[in-house]
Amino acid sequence: MTQIYTILFDLDGTLVDTAPDLMAAHNHVMKKYGQGEKKLSDIKSLASRGAWVMMQRSFKEQIKDENTKKLMVDEFIDYYSKNINIGSRPIKGIFEFLEWAKSQKISMGVCTNKRESLAIDLLKKIKMYEYFEYVAGADTFECNKPDPRHLTNIVEIINGDLSKTILVGDSEVDSMTATNAGVPFVLVEGGYTEKLPKEIKHDVSIKDFRNFNEIIKKYL
Repeated sequence: MTQIYTILFDLDGTLVDTAPDLMAAHNHVMKKYGQGEKKLSDIKSLASRGAWVMMQRSFKEQIKDENTKKLMVDEFIDYYSKNINIGSRPIKGIFEFLEWAKSQKISMGVCTNKRESLAIDLLKKIKMYEYFEYVAGADTFECNKPDPRHLTNIVEIINGDLSKTILVGDSEVDSMTATNAGVPFVLVEGGYTEKLPKEIKHDVSIKDFRNFNEIIKKYL
């Protein structure tokens, strides 16, 4: 039986403002290796493609040795996993929306470029995991965003209907994923991207999830 409707969410910058904890982990590593630290705004512009890409973009040409890069990313993951829920906060209105969607029997899942284990751990610690039928991270499948299969695999697993699916995210990576999969895209403004909202292709933009149910009703 196909679902009434399926909503897939990105995680970092979409469901949860994780930038403070990502910044703490990043700066812990950079300080340990004698490199420059980053501000919160810097982290937000680096974080849309997962830990490895974020650290690579931060290293740039300063770190050339591949083994050192790997050690630094491993250190980042280790520190972050132990401090994943210190400063992270849910985006305003998200719990109220999730409760509403659940009451409407709308299927929901998470499609993130965060490692699956970290995504699940964070969602459990902020008491949000129970709302989702499936959580797919960067390492869940052989591909990840912006590859559309990251999204379409989830829809297939939860027995959804791609023509009744929407993606909610905060970056151009999410926008590209939605476009590649042929589904509508809702942009959460102020997320983890260097681009302005007008520079990112989207069908609808929101600042938070307050009254988001009114938008979703139009798609049902």
